[in-house]
Amino acid sequence: MPTQARLSAPAWPSRVIAGLNDADRRASALARGLSAAQLNWKPSPHQWSIGQCLDHLLVSSEVYLPPISRALDGRAASPVDEITPGLVGRFFIRTFIEPSTQRLRGRAPGKIRPAKEVAPDILDRFLRSNDLARALVRRASAYDVNRIRFVNPFVPLLRFNVATGIEVLWRHQHRHLLQAERVRQAETFPDE
Repeated sequence: MPTQARLSAPAWPSRVIAGLNDADRRASALARGLSAAQLNWKPSPHQWSIGQCLDHLLVSSEVYLPPISRALDGRAASPVDEITPGLVGRFFIRTFIEPSTQRLRGRAPGKIRPAKEVAPDILDRFLRSNDLARALVRRASAYDVNRIRFVNPFVPLLRFNVATGIEVLWRHQHRHLLQAERVRQAETFPDE
């Protein structure tokens, strides 16, 4: 007889989807109704604008989601109750992604650097990319994401497990939305 854990859906997809939903809410609160000038305003030449933060997250998803999706192709269903990033993945998240533990700041890889000028539809495009991310999370919930590896699109010799890719996705959004919120709260943020 199946165990109770197998009769119910794993908990991790709900947690990740809640993180993506929160990112949608925060991004909408930050960018909805802003003019192009406000979306592209930067506190200094070396910092990103709100629009650039959203563009970076959008492009990151566009680069990151396809290899994760391909890694699931042809796999047998084998859901896991919780996701566990691998050793290298945990180090990467703790060191580069998670705002509370981030120890190093690195430049964004060229593939995911934001545009210098962001179009006013960036919020809608970002929200659509999160729809795709939620669909991937739902799909991945049927697999053992702790064992399936995908080719890292930035360092092809590095293979993260799908669990790491999923954690990076939503935590990365949290990090850059904090950055965008700081831009919006700047005393010199333009009124129009």
